[in-house]
Amino acid sequence: MERIQVDILGLSTSPSSGGAYALILKEVNGARRLPIIIGAFEAQSIALEMEGIKPPRPLTHDLLKNVVESLGGTLTDVYINELRDGTFFAKLSLDSLEIDSRPSDAIALAVRFGVPIFVADKVMDEAAFVPENEESDKIPSVGSSAESEQDKPKPKLSKIEQLQQQLLDAIAKEEYEKAAKLRDEIQKLESRNS
Repeated sequence: MERIQVDILGLSTSPSSGGAYALILKEVNGARRLPIIIGAFEAQSIALEMEGIKPPRPLTHDLLKNVVESLGGTLTDVYINELRDGTFFAKLSLDSLEIDSRPSDAIALAVRFGVPIFVADKVMDEAAFVPENEESDKIPSVGSSAESEQDKPKPKLSKIEQLQQQLLDAIAKEEYEKAAKLRDEIQKLESRNS
């Protein structure tokens, strides 16, 4: 399975999100974005490390990094390897071991160790989106006169495209609960379509 390297693009919240945050990952050699809903503690842990703010006492992720290093271990990368029933799963590559992790914890450790973050291509295909401004360069708009008959989307794809636009709008408005529901609906339609 191909692994796609991603960077952290942003982290934000909305009053309507019930205390959850959206972590947006961007593929390094592409335009796709992958939103992952994470908890407040993990969001704070990631943000503090990215901003270079050191709390007076170590947070849980700092503690785990200290333990791994004091035992002579090395984190080489983190890998978001699966999306099942709307839940992301990840692995930590620790020396020659792969250890199960939540993506939020894996990413909090990745920023502390300065290691790359990877996402399975299948997960990117299922849950990522291309922002509208970058999408227009690559995908002809529906109804374009340059479009050939075979390039026109099938009715199912048209519904998916509408949902993808709604997803982009929800993310732009920081309505992450709505975005998660739209992502799930897109996944259901895509699985029926394949």
